[in-house]
Amino acid sequence: MPVAPPWSSLPSSRSLSDPPSLAERKLADLKAVFAALAHDQRRHILLTLKFRGGEMTAGEIADRFACSWPTTSRHLRVLEDAGLVMVEKRGRERVYQLEMKRLLAVAGGWLDWFRRD
Repeated sequence: MPVAPPWSSLPSSRSLSDPPSLAERKLADLKAVFAALAHDQRRHILLTLKFRGGEMTAGEIADRFACSWPTTSRHLRVLEDAGLVMVEKRGRERVYQLEMKRLLAVAGGWLDWFRRD
């Protein structure tokens, strides 16, 4: 029988002024990444970045989707907040880069629990 990961439950005796534990940080990472992956447009943005060389400008991303610019911008912000993309300002453009290591570390790490015997 698999043993539950050490971060699978939170201690209840923590004070609000205490810094978050490793378990709490890992749970927050899981929540942010899976919330970002929950929307099909955001998953599509990640796949587009992956298959277009790992980086694209905001305009190039927006041109590939039928939704409005404010909607695309919100999706990009969620991905950025989850650490799945990094944004770099180059002149007047914002260039989004896929953070593959973060995606694999968080989502892949969680999936590893189902690959173990």
